[in-house]
Amino acid sequence: MLHAVSMPETDVRARKSPTPAATRDDAAVPVDLFESKPAAPPASPARVAELRFGQVGIAQLKLHSVDPALVYGEVDARVRAAPQLFDCAPVVFDLSALDPLPSATALRALIESVHGAGLRPVGLAVGDDAVAALARELDLPLFAKFRPEREAAPVPAAATVVDVMPSEPVATPEPVVIEVPVPAEARPVGQHHADPVRSGQRLYARGTDLTVAAVVGHGAEVIADGSIHIYGVLRGRALAGARGDTSARIYCQNFQAELVAIAGQYRVFEEPVAEWHGKPVQAWLEGDKLRLAPLS
Repeated sequence: MLHAVSMPETDVRARKSPTPAATRDDAAVPVDLFESKPAAPPASPARVAELRFGQVGIAQLKLHSVDPALVYGEVDARVRAAPQLFDCAPVVFDLSALDPLPSATALRALIESVHGAGLRPVGLAVGDDAVAALARELDLPLFAKFRPEREAAPVPAAATVVDVMPSEPVATPEPVVIEVPVPAEARPVGQHHADPVRSGQRLYARGTDLTVAAVVGHGAEVIADGSIHIYGVLRGRALAGARGDTSARIYCQNFQAELVAIAGQYRVFEEPVAEWHGKPVQAWLEGDKLRLAPLS
């Protein structure tokens, strides 16, 4: 049994998972490039924004119907079943199963429907020239790493691949969701995953605990409705209690996480914390406070 000893527990101010909110754009100050006397630089320039390329998990919605009501019902049920996983998540539309393609007007109705159900449509999966033309008409980006046809990937027998990334390495891999089936009449003891969770993958243990006996890479996510046990290095994100179980915990043998969360309370680690970095760590909730402490 693992116990927190020696070093004091560290309180982390709990924060609820953010929801999209409008931000104010400050007007830029005009500059005369032909002015003979250059303007004096500001005494202490403030950082305004940073633009980076990183690993971001984006869901993919493969449409088989153009009926907004039917699509809304399907998406709403998924979001309600796992709000911590899907609520306000960015999503890309895959139109490869639709023949013919919907018109721009019909697709706008589908976008509004999916948005109303809780997801945030951000673009279209790359397809043929007709899909590209539709994206231009709607002023939506195309996500080239999403492919209409999927290839099977080897996974443990108890898991089901919902969305699979290509086997060859890519700069920005497409997300992978591996859902663990759970019988309605019983909650299993736990789900074991022996393979590394690569950047861009998402491993989800529905209705149970999750044990990962390998590394969780940068940009990867491990999610469980119960607790999470990681016996390799945690470099990505770990989210326990995805359906609101406040008794869930996270245990890690080598803590280098980007983010940890329990029942919606989370902390982002932009820089390593010396007290925990590279050490065995556990995380749990006390009331609305997320606590972390080293393990012995």
